[in-house]
Amino acid sequence: MKKHLLLLLGGVLMSMSLVGCGGAEKTTSDSSTEGPLELIVAHNQTSLENPYAYGMNKFEEVVEEISGGQIQVTVHHGTLGENESELIEKLQMGAVDMINVSPGFMTAIGVPEVDMFSLLYLFDNFEHWETTLDGEFGDAMKTMIKERTGNNFKVMDYWSSSVRDVYAKSPVYKPEDLDGLSIRTQSSKVQQDLFSAAGAVPASVAWGELYQALQQGVVDGAENDYTNLMLKEHHKTDNGKFISETHHDYTTRLLLMSGSEFDKLTPEQQGWITEAVEAATLEERIKTYELLEESKAKVIADGATVVPFEEIDIDAFKAIAIPIQDQFAADNNMVEYLELIRNSANPQ
Repeated sequence: MKKHLLLLLGGVLMSMSLVGCGGAEKTTSDSSTEGPLELIVAHNQTSLENPYAYGMNKFEEVVEEISGGQIQVTVHHGTLGENESELIEKLQMGAVDMINVSPGFMTAIGVPEVDMFSLLYLFDNFEHWETTLDGEFGDAMKTMIKERTGNNFKVMDYWSSSVRDVYAKSPVYKPEDLDGLSIRTQSSKVQQDLFSAAGAVPASVAWGELYQALQQGVVDGAENDYTNLMLKEHHKTDNGKFISETHHDYTTRLLLMSGSEFDKLTPEQQGWITEAVEAATLEERIKTYELLEESKAKVIADGATVVPFEEIDIDAFKAIAIPIQDQFAADNNMVEYLELIRNSANPQ
């Protein structure tokens, strides 16, 4: 009996040693003969019509196909937390393997340089954004993030949540139209600086509570992209019915894995994941652009009023934004990085 118990205990311990992220059995270079590598991937949006969902689902489809089932994926659409902080914590704990989040959280862990992604009027259009993120600047930021976080965070690729505009209780044509308005913004200081300089009062409201805040007049407006504001029906509130196409933020989102965990995988597994990420990124971006047009049409059909980009004094907004960009770059030793972005809009 004692011998049998020892054998049973040994089997249990061996099974425990094979458990990876989120209770998944992992295949690394040290255990290449074991079962399939199981990956848990997540984003914070609950709607399956969100570009993140399309991207994550494409990753699952492609990596399972090209690996012949040797990698299995479970996708969580907002079910592991609608707040990005929850996903980041789970990635650090090893409870999830890949997440898509805003870059701003890294400023709180000692990597202030990533707030460059949050600078407003940094990109002129989606083409400028793609050229920059898929080029020298994007590669340099991947390296910086890896080094500054001790390889805890590996940027697999760059996704977008489209371009953000202001929506409020009144139309916005120029910075002065924001004067005195309470606008829910992202938590980034450089973004709040621009709205403050325009005379607005930046407000902090949780994403899940924003509809109620707009409806009850807690804030006079907010800023986000057409798809996200449409899915949450912000445009149906009195304080969200005027959508002004300020196009102030061509957004960057980070598709992250733990660098140290990725490095433990076999070269073959790494290759499969990298190839699937490329396919997922293409899908996510295509859906971002498609849903932008579809969502705009939907909010107009619902009765929202749109102030088109061509009618807004973008030069006046840029006059506020550029000094903020310059100051941030100087303070964070990022002048060369800022030049890379600006030059990619007008390649020599």
